[in-house]
Amino acid sequence: MHTLTIATQRLTLTPPAEADSQAMLDYHRRNRLHLQPWEPRRDETFYTEAAMAARVGAMVEAMRAGSALHLLVRTAADGPVIGEIGFTNIVRGAFQACHLGFSVGGEQQGKGLMHEALTGALAAVFGELGLHRVMANYRPENARSARLLERLGFEREGLARAYLHIDGAWRDHVLTSLIGHG
Repeated sequence: MHTLTIATQRLTLTPPAEADSQAMLDYHRRNRLHLQPWEPRRDETFYTEAAMAARVGAMVEAMRAGSALHLLVRTAADGPVIGEIGFTNIVRGAFQACHLGFSVGGEQQGKGLMHEALTGALAAVFGELGLHRVMANYRPENARSARLLERLGFEREGLARAYLHIDGAWRDHVLTSLIGHG
C-alpha cells in the first residue's frame, strides 16, 4: 500500500520515501512554532537530517507492515511539503479502524487545503484500505481542527482527560470518529 498516490484538484498526496527526508525536515523547520502547541515537545535533535531520515524510515516500515498509511501533502508532485497526514495504529480483524493525525503549514491555513487533502485520503482509507472507522482526537482549544473534522463528518464521542503529553503537559482531547459507508 506504500505506493498509493492521491491527486485532488489542487494537491498531490504521496507516501514518504527516503528521498523525502529533506522536504519533511524543511516543513518541520518552517512550521516549528506553528505546530508546537499541537505536538509532543520536540528537542533540537528532531530538527536534524539524521532524525528526519530515521522518522521517514519508521514511517516506511510501518506502511510495509500494514499498520499505517502516511501521506505528504504538496501543491505539486515535486513541490515543498505543506502538510502531513497519518493513519496510524491500523487494526484489522473485527475492528478495521485506525487513528488519524494531520498538520498543515501555518501559511497554508484557511485555504481549504487540508479539507481537500483529507477528503481524498479518507476516500482511499475507506475504499482501497477497506477500513470501517477512523478516529481523530484534538485538543478542545483547537477550534480549526474541530471545525475541519466536523465538516468532514466526524462525530464527537467524548472527552478524554489528560489523554496525550502534548507541548510539555498532559492535555485533554475531544474524541471523534468517522464511520465508512459500505
